[in-house]
Amino acid sequence: MKKLVFLFATILALSSCSIATEEQDKKDILAIMDAQQIAWSKHDLEGFMQGYWKSDSLKFHGSNGVTLGWDKTLANYKKGYPTPDHSGILEFKINDISKINEGAYYVMGAYHLKRNVGDAKGIFMIIFKKINGEWKIIADTSS
Repeated sequence: MKKLVFLFATILALSSCSIATEEQDKKDILAIMDAQQIAWSKHDLEGFMQGYWKSDSLKFHGSNGVTLGWDKTLANYKKGYPTPDHSGILEFKINDISKINEGAYYVMGAYHLKRNVGDAKGIFMIIFKKINGEWKIIADTSS
């Protein structure tokens, strides 16, 4: 009986740790997205891109197809949003954050840009992966 109680307590403790870790992961991911909103809203596109994996393997899928690489993605943002009037104030609405596997989550949501040149909005799904102890966006599909 003692062994059964010990086994049950161990399973309960491990599952509690897993839930706590997952909640912390989600908080960390949301903190990155909050920082991105702030940077974008200051027209700091490089600061916004700090949430992305700085790699040629980063994938961004938008209205113009797939872009590979951090530098190319940043260049596209600079071209599409050349002034603060174009970038505007960014607001995310997060609809879901789900664990894919250990060290990876997807985030689904919507964005809204309040801009002087006309508001813009759309939806996104991004994939975060923990790389060298930091959460980074490795893939982004936005429309």
